[in-house]
Amino acid sequence: MELKNLFTFIVNNDALHARWLNTLSLMENTGARKISASEDPATVTYIILKHAAEEHRHAFYLKKQIEKIESEKLPTYAPSYLLAATHSKRYLNQLDIDVCRYLKQALSLTGKELRFAAYLLVTYAIEVRADELYPVYQDALTEAGSKVNVKSIILEEEGHLEEMINQLQQFSVDWQIHANKAVAIETALFENWVSEVKAEIETAA
Repeated sequence: MELKNLFTFIVNNDALHARWLNTLSLMENTGARKISASEDPATVTYIILKHAAEEHRHAFYLKKQIEKIESEKLPTYAPSYLLAATHSKRYLNQLDIDVCRYLKQALSLTGKELRFAAYLLVTYAIEVRADELYPVYQDALTEAGSKVNVKSIILEEEGHLEEMINQLQQFSVDWQIHANKAVAIETALFENWVSEVKAEIETAA
């Protein structure tokens, strides 16, 4: 099942769609919290603060979109209100762990330097993913005539990716090598996560 077909299937099932939105909200919230956790109290920049705030807003916005799906109310991120709950909650944490492991081996980074470099690479990989995932999801929403839309998120995620590239260029002349490694790590985790989502909705169907 291709990503577009998966999203079409989800969008046309209110119960699954609500849980999908809640899952995306969880992941945006997790990302925002990880950005905040990586901040250095003295040197945190405008861009980092802006990015964390916008990711928190995305989490809220997606949660709010659930209200457009009548009768579906998912008040928390409890496992029963998510799709592939275990993998969804572990996805970003595992990406962070794997990228940190790579940075320790490749660049011998530690402490706040490691946290900042991990923030750059993890966020870059997630923004590359968001630039692929949200437009495909929006296409499925548009075709279904859904009241839900993620167009505002798409615009902001595009801006985030440009900001991450600018920061990475300042971080290292070899930024693309490190960024490609982060994307490869994320791709494996994403494919595993999608497989779990597919298995769950096939069971539910």
